[in-house]
Amino acid sequence: MAVGDLIVVNDFYQSNYRYRLEALVGCRFDDAFSPKFSPKEMLKLGVFEGKYLNDCVDEFPKSWFDGAKISSTPNELLNYFGVKSRQPLSVWREKGWIFGPDPRGWFQWYCRYYLGRRIPDVDLIQIKRWKGFTRHAGQIRANCEPNDIFCRPRQRQALLQWAHDPFF
Repeated sequence: MAVGDLIVVNDFYQSNYRYRLEALVGCRFDDAFSPKFSPKEMLKLGVFEGKYLNDCVDEFPKSWFDGAKISSTPNELLNYFGVKSRQPLSVWREKGWIFGPDPRGWFQWYCRYYLGRRIPDVDLIQIKRWKGFTRHAGQIRANCEPNDIFCRPRQRQALLQWAHDPFF
């Protein structure tokens, strides 16, 4: 995939959605956005109970799915920390957490952003949400012994699912 390529999406949630890549894969991120993990790394570590992007793998590089922990049904054992970590998409919609043309939410936005799509207004909203998620790291630091990476596993799994470092 290269700058200028047109991506056409046809999956369960979107039909004939199109976007053009404006940056090289993994490059030209906003200065305020420095995720710890790439989508490929997140999928390999285990996120969203394996039930994410299952019907839209053609949109993204095949290499992202090499060794990914993917399942047709949610399975919390596929998560890195082995805990339940997802809410139904209906809850996300009810709470107003879905923005712009990404019906699956933040991680779908991140995958498309990482791939090279840029939508300035949507990007600013999602980057602000990503930055706000660091509050979980503060709670872990305040309540866990150093190096006890399995203390507060739900919060650590949430950090991982937002591309933050849960292993500090």
